[in-house]
Amino acid sequence: MKGLLKFITCGSVDDGKSTLIGHILYDSKLLYADQKEALELDSKAGSRNGKIDYSLLLDGLMAEREQGITIDVAYRYFTTEKRSFIVADTPGHEEYTRNMAVGASFADLAVILIDASQGILVQTKRHARIGKMMGIRYFVFAVNKIDLTGYSEEVFQRIQQQIDDLKKELSLENIKVIPLSATEGDNVTCKSEKTPWYKGEPLLTYLENVVITAEEDNGFYMPVQRVCRPDHTFRGFQGQIESGKIHVGDEITTLPSQEKAKIKQLFVTDKQTESAFRGQAVTVTLDKEVDISRGCVLVKDTDIAIYKKLSVSVLWTDDEPLLLGKDYIVKLGTKTIAGVITKINYAVDINTGEHLQVDTLAKNEIALCELSLAEAIPADLFAHHRTLGELIIIDRVTNMTSACGVVENVSEKESDFTNRASFVRGTLEARGDIFEEFCYDTTNLNVLKYRTVDRTYTVGDEIPIHGESYHYPESFDIIVLRDDTAIKIRHRQVADILTVSEYHTEGFPLINGRGFAIRISSDKEFTEFIRRYRTSDEMEKKELFARYLQFETYRKIIIR
Repeated sequence: MKGLLKFITCGSVDDGKSTLIGHILYDSKLLYADQKEALELDSKAGSRNGKIDYSLLLDGLMAEREQGITIDVAYRYFTTEKRSFIVADTPGHEEYTRNMAVGASFADLAVILIDASQGILVQTKRHARIGKMMGIRYFVFAVNKIDLTGYSEEVFQRIQQQIDDLKKELSLENIKVIPLSATEGDNVTCKSEKTPWYKGEPLLTYLENVVITAEEDNGFYMPVQRVCRPDHTFRGFQGQIESGKIHVGDEITTLPSQEKAKIKQLFVTDKQTESAFRGQAVTVTLDKEVDISRGCVLVKDTDIAIYKKLSVSVLWTDDEPLLLGKDYIVKLGTKTIAGVITKINYAVDINTGEHLQVDTLAKNEIALCELSLAEAIPADLFAHHRTLGELIIIDRVTNMTSACGVVENVSEKESDFTNRASFVRGTLEARGDIFEEFCYDTTNLNVLKYRTVDRTYTVGDEIPIHGESYHYPESFDIIVLRDDTAIKIRHRQVADILTVSEYHTEGFPLINGRGFAIRISSDKEFTEFIRRYRTSDEMEKKELFARYLQFETYRKIIIR
């Protein structure tokens, strides 16, 4: 048996999408006896003069049956002798285009229905474009209702020419065109004698035999979904491996922190294992403490990096138009972050493919936009690493999914943390975020980093103690918890760099790696603080920081 095939049906309103899938289920005897009887009984009260209305198998909502259209995405799972399938029957009405995009995001193949009496319509082109944008590489164009044209080969050839033009316009690949009748069953599950001019196979036969070749991503990467802390002795990072394979002992890099560590343990469910591969949900433990939380990404042998600015193709799904400069919530991978669409490079005319210069986007419009994020996060082109290249944009006030899209280009790649402001002595390295400048952007209503520092300091170097947003004393100690490092500053100079375990307080002010004052007055209190930090889970750390850290002592936010 061939592998699972996930596909969608889409097209314009009343093209017969639900009827087609219903007919496949009925003809393939994939219904329970009570389902079949209920379908036949419901059909007698329908609009086909007692004939079976196959669409009733999928149009389950009362509103759908009343209007005779699909509104929500209907998922069905079925298996033939040759293959297992998951099909998403998606709505054709323009009002519910966003629901179609949801279905397309999971699919390997799209069956796009075309009414033989009408040919390709605007919504047909929109669905093809959305399918391509969402990464679908296999398309079946089902020329439906061929019976209403008298099974005309001429009509079919004319529509096939329209499909060829669309294929060139959108650079589609792996195209199959099939004439059929979803209501009468022609070329649905069996070859029809009424279309002797069609030499190809029926739809179900094609779906059972098509070979979907997956595009392999480069290297290993795993977005972290959850940090697992059942007790103070265990800290595991959980997620699904999206690409590659890892083994116990492999060295991985964490993004965005760029820290390196070796894999200490691997678990698949509750079973310990020596290796894991793509598609598995795993728990990873590391050989040292690193700064990892939900939204981080573990990588190995890959060029994935962190970025603040992305060029994204988006389908606008909100009833409210896009506002440039408005603060939205962006979800990419497992990361949720504030972001702003700063520019619309162009919108796409669905009918002609022409690029249009616009200042806003309305519902169901597609455009290439520039997206600026509040901070740099792991991301990549959708074509290279799918999970880190697909995103949704959410209105932070209404919580409406305003857009879905994919990353087409990246810019402002962040340097490795060793090239950013940091302290280095031998093998000890600690990040120096205390020198970064932050501002409150009144346009986007967000705190942003507007000036970064890329200098590295070592023992004997003089450091800046005054900036626009910070003012430190001439002598103090910096405790960088995430790097387990302490830096002694005496009279503006780096006097020593050592591990936290080697450090003892001497009565000087304590500041953490981001410039917060640490309210600790004795070595005993400091030791207890470090012990609690190392044994706390994420929630406990927040409570610990709320008690001991104070922002405004040495820092302030600049208004810009």
